[in-house]
Amino acid sequence: MYQVKIYRLPDRNEYEYHYRGNYGARGEPRAKRAKVTSEYQAALNQKHKEKYMRRKILLNFKAGDLWVTLKYSKGTRKPVKEVQKDRAAFLRTLRGLYRKSGNPLKYIYRLEIGKLGGIHFHMIINNCAGATDWIRESWPGHVNMEFMYEDGGFEALADYITKPAESDTGQMYFEGMNMEDKKAFMTYGCSRNLKKPVPEIRTYSHWTMRAVLDANDDPTPAAGYYIDKASVRRGINPYTGYSYLYYTEKLLKEFKKGGGYG
Repeated sequence: MYQVKIYRLPDRNEYEYHYRGNYGARGEPRAKRAKVTSEYQAALNQKHKEKYMRRKILLNFKAGDLWVTLKYSKGTRKPVKEVQKDRAAFLRTLRGLYRKSGNPLKYIYRLEIGKLGGIHFHMIINNCAGATDWIRESWPGHVNMEFMYEDGGFEALADYITKPAESDTGQMYFEGMNMEDKKAFMTYGCSRNLKKPVPEIRTYSHWTMRAVLDANDDPTPAAGYYIDKASVRRGINPYTGYSYLYYTEKLLKEFKKGGGYG
């Protein structure tokens, strides 16, 4: 049996076909499996984090929302717990200002150490009238802001938010830091009111899937959509030995409504 996960996102649907391992391999020309290494598993886990974050961004934010960097004054050094308190106070104030305007505050944040050791936050924040002024008023340090633009489905943005802490340019400043504080830089967070990317799941027989997996042509899109050819990935997973197919279909321009993505 095969399983397809369909993620319904604004102006696009993403499909992931793969073999459902708890059902027997009858009809599947399984290839020789490679040994799963710790490096491969770590890379796979990271890729899943990036996919999940990108889909969450697409579900909850759009072009014109804000990519914000919150910094402290030059030379400021604080314990991680104090930095977390500053973040909580900032969000509490900003949430109140949004609420008074009749808008819910939505955000995703990432704590980071700069190459010279400066602690700062990166945040995605939904935009509304007055938001840029409220953000500047609510943070005691320096604030940089720019409008988000939907390029590649926010892929680069998702990768940046979920990147491992060890890849930060301020990596040297992790030396000597206790594990509790270090973990604070290995995580990211978001507001509780964000929609989560939950797939629609369907199952197919191996006979039905053979025609799809073996085809040289692009998959057939749903009515009103077209296949993003750059997104089509088909082949055999070297670690499971089973076939897979991934692709994205995007909404045709004549079907789009104003104010959406794209």
